[in-house]
Amino acid sequence: MSVELHEVSLRYPGTDLVIDRLSTRIDQGEFIAVLGASGCGKSSLLNMIAGLLQPSDGWLDVPADGAAFMFQDANLLPWLSAAQNIELALKLGGFPEAQRAARVEQLLELVQLGHAGHRKPHELSGGMRQRVALARSLAQDRQVLLMDEPFAALDAITRDMLHEQLRQLWESTGKTIVFVTHNVREAIRLAGRILVLSSHPGRILETRQITDGLRRDPARCAALADELTTILRKEQAKHERSGIAT
Repeated sequence: MSVELHEVSLRYPGTDLVIDRLSTRIDQGEFIAVLGASGCGKSSLLNMIAGLLQPSDGWLDVPADGAAFMFQDANLLPWLSAAQNIELALKLGGFPEAQRAARVEQLLELVQLGHAGHRKPHELSGGMRQRVALARSLAQDRQVLLMDEPFAALDAITRDMLHEQLRQLWESTGKTIVFVTHNVREAIRLAGRILVLSSHPGRILETRQITDGLRRDPARCAALADELTTILRKEQAKHERSGIAT
């Protein structure tokens, strides 16, 4: 049930390489952060793992049931309640009708929204909408959860709260999570392993293991954040000098 990428490259028609010979293995139950500046191919990498894009070279091996995807925008259907948005995902996935209501309630409780299932998206805060989107992704019942900067548009307080909730959810479900971000501190706070990509094309520059001990040490976290930020700034500057638009 691992995700494996071997010498994966991606080139869009008529363009330079977006991702170049990327190889890694993501074990079942791992929480991986993919960190990189704009234009490094982070989202394209997720799209390949999800099967939405095919690599130009190399190969990928993903679990047979595929992966669930959570995007930066919640993209909830505005005429449906929170519960109905989640139920629709269950329906499309073939979940038995007689069991849907109980499963929706379970998922809402899992993301701490048991009280808000009846509300429409416009009645929810940004953080609550993202939690509904997360519950909708979990409704697909896939082992692998792909998250493309899902908290980028949220304020700092809400983002911190959702970081904590996501970590708890990961620990309780054992999902394999691949989390794309350009936020260094977010990557350190959430992931067990960080893959740092070069700016263009995307290659793995650095790999960092993040332990709970490191996470509990503010000085070590700050030093690692400074180190990774320096790497990203150098890559971004190199990218801008190349004249390639992000």
